[in-house]
Amino acid sequence: MITNLSDDPKFEIISENLKVIRNDITETAISGGRNPEDVRLMAVTKTVDVKYINHAIENCGVDLIGENKVQEFLSKKDSLSLKGVEKHLIGHLQTNKVKKILPEVDMIQSVDSLRLAAAISAEAVKLGVESKVLLEVNIGGEDSKTGFDKTAFMESLDEISKLPALKVKGLMTIPPICENTLELEKYFSMMYDYYNEIKEKDFENFDFEILSMGMSGDYKEAIKHGSNLVRVGSAIFGARVYK
Repeated sequence: MITNLSDDPKFEIISENLKVIRNDITETAISGGRNPEDVRLMAVTKTVDVKYINHAIENCGVDLIGENKVQEFLSKKDSLSLKGVEKHLIGHLQTNKVKKILPEVDMIQSVDSLRLAAAISAEAVKLGVESKVLLEVNIGGEDSKTGFDKTAFMESLDEISKLPALKVKGLMTIPPICENTLELEKYFSMMYDYYNEIKEKDFENFDFEILSMGMSGDYKEAIKHGSNLVRVGSAIFGARVYK
C-alpha cells in the first residue's frame, strides 16, 4: 500500500531531499564525463523509522537500502516493503553474527578482515549460496575505524581470492574527517587507484563492479573520483535520532 503523504510533513521533506541528491548525482557525473545511471544511490536506514523507509521505497523509487547493525535490520525487515529492493549490510560485522545476517541481505559491504571473509565463506558454503561482498579499506589508517589496513589489505587479497562461495564485487571506504576538500579528494583518489589496480589482476573470485564511497557530506566529491555507489542517510532522512 502506498504511504499517505498527508500523514506526516516529513514525507514531503524526504521526497524533496531525494530529488536534490539525485540532481546532484546527475550533475556531478555529467561534469566528470560519466553516465549518471552508472552511479547508484543507497538510502542508509540507520535509526530511521520504518514508515519513512517505506515512503522512500514506495513513493520515491529507492531500490537499494543499507543498514549498519544486524539486529536493527532484523527487527525492521518484516515491516519493510522490500519487494524489488536490494539490501546491504554496511556496518561492522562480528563473525558470530554472520549466520544471522547472511541469508537476509544481498551484499555485505563491510568485510574488514581475512577472518571475517573466511567466516562468510564458510557460512555461504553451508547454505549452498554465493555471498557477494565488498572489501572495506581503512584508507586513512585510523585506529577508530574498522577496515583493512592498506598494507595488510594488499597482502590478504590472494588468500581471499581462494575462499569458496565468495564473490568479491569491489571496495568500500569511509575516509577520515578532513580539514579541506583537497585532502578529502586525495583519499577518494587513492581508493580509485586501488580499485583499478586490483580490478586488473586475475583473482579467481573477484568480479569488480562496485566502488562504494561517499556519504551525506561528501558524495559529490566521491563521485568526482570514481565512486559508483554512494551511501546517503541523514541527507535523505534528516539527522539521526538515537533512542
